[in-house]
Amino acid sequence: MKISKEEINKLAHLSRLELDEKAVEKMQADMDKILDFVAQIEKLDIEGVEPLTYMTDETNVLREDTIVQDITHADALKNAPDADTDYFRVSTVKK
Repeated sequence: MKISKEEINKLAHLSRLELDEKAVEKMQADMDKILDFVAQIEKLDIEGVEPLTYMTDETNVLREDTIVQDITHADALKNAPDADTDYFRVSTVKK
């Protein structure tokens, strides 16, 4: 299947791309290659072939989520540049 320069220009317009003549010719050649590749794939007999969900049969070994208190509230506030009794104090954010 071949794609015309008019179709490339229409796609460029829809994509808000500005292509010069040289870029249109290059894009046309690239799109022709892509469409030829898709046409080759369409010719394959894939009857009975299961869809591939994952590239390998291996599964991830995940650890259990456990809550661990690594730092105390007081330790977290100790290094704060400005803190209230229980909170970090930050400057006002203006729009």
